[in-house]
Amino acid sequence: MSGFLAVAERELKAYFYSPLAYVVLTFFLLVQGYYFSVIVAYLADPRFPAGKPLELFFGQTIFTWLVLIFAGTFLTMRLVSEELRSGTIETLMTAPVSETHVVLGKYAAALVFYLFLWAPTLVFCAIVRWFTPVDWGPIAASYLGIVGIGALFLAVGLFASATSKNQIVAAVASFFFVLVLFSIGLLETLANGETARAVLGYLNLWQHMDEFAKGIVDTRHLVYYATGVGFFLFLTTRALAARKWR
Repeated sequence: MSGFLAVAERELKAYFYSPLAYVVLTFFLLVQGYYFSVIVAYLADPRFPAGKPLELFFGQTIFTWLVLIFAGTFLTMRLVSEELRSGTIETLMTAPVSETHVVLGKYAAALVFYLFLWAPTLVFCAIVRWFTPVDWGPIAASYLGIVGIGALFLAVGLFASATSKNQIVAAVASFFFVLVLFSIGLLETLANGETARAVLGYLNLWQHMDEFAKGIVDTRHLVYYATGVGFFLFLTTRALAARKWR
């Protein structure tokens, strides 16, 4: 446990002590703020049908997914690849910490910073609440979906980072893997057979977020995220162990 905490603390300091972290946060909030303002302006126009801005904000347009995909890519691309490039991975792996502690520590730090990015968006909920009553159940469910899907994308990104010494290559690989995860469920309507449609429907992240935004929490979705996170963290651990014995 001490090894895990030491690695997590080290990575969190790398996030929060770096000016790049606040550049990422500023850009993230500017994009989200602009996106939220566009949704509110659209719904306020009497020419368009009425709707719920927060329901649209959480996953019903491509903008939310672009934010999730790029967050999973850029928050993880340096975590292992930079260690491999600089050679510090050798020092880290000879320290009294296991590959599992290293992977979990780095992953926990990325997840904490990811939550830090999303925390200020609670202000948007407060703004909507100021003008109209809101149902906090769907909002809480939406944030649960944001955390679950983000956690899955971060695990994929961490694995991609462990496959290359080049951060750009790691980022491209992460983007590709995450894009495949996002896209595969969208093939549901093209599938032949009930079984294929059921499987693809289970993997359809867009549908997941649509249900979360309506306040529907399906535990099968949470199991999918937890299983995916565990699988990719296991692959990352194996990738580090393989490099250790080269």
